[in-house]
Amino acid sequence: MSASPRRAIDLSGFEAKFRTTADPWQTFTARDEAIKRGRILRALGTRPHARLLELGCGNGSNSRTLARRALHLHACDGSASATRLTRAALAGHAHAEAFEIALPAAFPGLRYEAVVIAELLYYLAPRALDRLARDVARVLVPGGRLVLAHHHVEFHDNAQRAAGIHARFLASTGRAWQRRYVAGSQRWHVEGFVATRPARWNRPDAGPGPFGV
Repeated sequence: MSASPRRAIDLSGFEAKFRTTADPWQTFTARDEAIKRGRILRALGTRPHARLLELGCGNGSNSRTLARRALHLHACDGSASATRLTRAALAGHAHAEAFEIALPAAFPGLRYEAVVIAELLYYLAPRALDRLARDVARVLVPGGRLVLAHHHVEFHDNAQRAAGIHARFLASTGRAWQRRYVAGSQRWHVEGFVATRPARWNRPDAGPGPFGV
C-alpha cells in the first residue's frame, strides 16, 4: 500500500489548533522556546525600535517580550483564535496591537524599523513567500533590522523545506543584507540582518507597491 500524500497545514489547520488549546506547541512554557526568544531579542540589537512588525505571532508568546523592545508593536497572525490570544498576552501594553491578517497581505503600517518573523516562512507556498519577502523589503526602513527565527528540522506539514528557508526569503526581497547576529541549537536557528541596499521595488521606476506608495 502506498503512503498517504504529504499535506501542508493551512490557515484552517492553525485555527483549529489555537481554538483547541491556547499553547499547542508549548511556546509559553518550554525552556527551549524561552532560549530562542532570548536569541530573538539579541538579534534585534540593543536599542529599542520605534515601530516593530511581528509576522506570525501565534499565541503572543514572543509578542509580550517584543513589546518591551518597541515604542509601537504590530503583531500579525492569520488565525482569529491566535490573534485573540495575542491580544490577551499584550494586555497592559497600550503601545502594542494584534491584527488578524492572512499573509501575504498589506501590513497595518507603511514603515517599520524592525521586522521579526518566527516559525512562519516554511508554512507558505513559494509564491506566497516571494510576495511576503517583497512586502517586507518595501516597509523596512534603510538600516532597519530583520530577524528570522525558524526550525531547521523538517516537519511533515510544511509547505516547503525548512533547509535554506532564510536564504530563499532574503533572495526574494531584492535587497542586500549584512548578517549581524546568528545563534542556534540542534533544532532551530535565529539570524539578524540589516538592509544595506534599497529594495528594487522601491525605486522610482518600479511602480507602486501593495500600499500604493
